[in-house]
Amino acid sequence: MTIDKSLRVRAGMIRNRNVLTRAERIEKLKSSERWSEGDEVLGLPKVRVAKMALKKKKKAKKEEAEGAAETTEKKA
Repeated sequence: MTIDKSLRVRAGMIRNRNVLTRAERIEKLKSSERWSEGDEVLGLPKVRVAKMALKKKKKAKKEEAEGAAETTEKKA
């Protein structure tokens, strides 16, 4: 029996998660100085999850770099 595509794990969890664990929320609150030691861990304020968008590498730059390298090799 095969595993459904949606259940496969490819290189860990690459997608952005929209729900953080309590420990992750506390870390984000600590970094923004909204939580300090001794505060209650229940009823934490909301924490915004920033979505990261990776820019796609442009092939044109690679081709230009390779073309420039070839012309310098031909001259030498």
